[in-house]
Amino acid sequence: MKGLDYTLLTFVIIGAINWGLIGFFQFDLVAFIFGNMSWLSRIIYAVIGLSGLYMISAYGRIKSNC
Repeated sequence: MKGLDYTLLTFVIIGAINWGLIGFFQFDLVAFIFGNMSWLSRIIYAVIGLSGLYMISAYGRIKSNC
């Protein structure tokens, strides 16, 4: 479970960096690398979105550990 948490947290961080690039520089790194809304970039966006939803459960696990 810990490995999954770290992997998905890494995806969420990558997504946050991408959003920062979009906000500050209007540069979408995922679209630049994989194409603007290609099937591969859509899969990457979906995986990062699902990772973020999963990481919401981290709040519950942190609270239960305290």
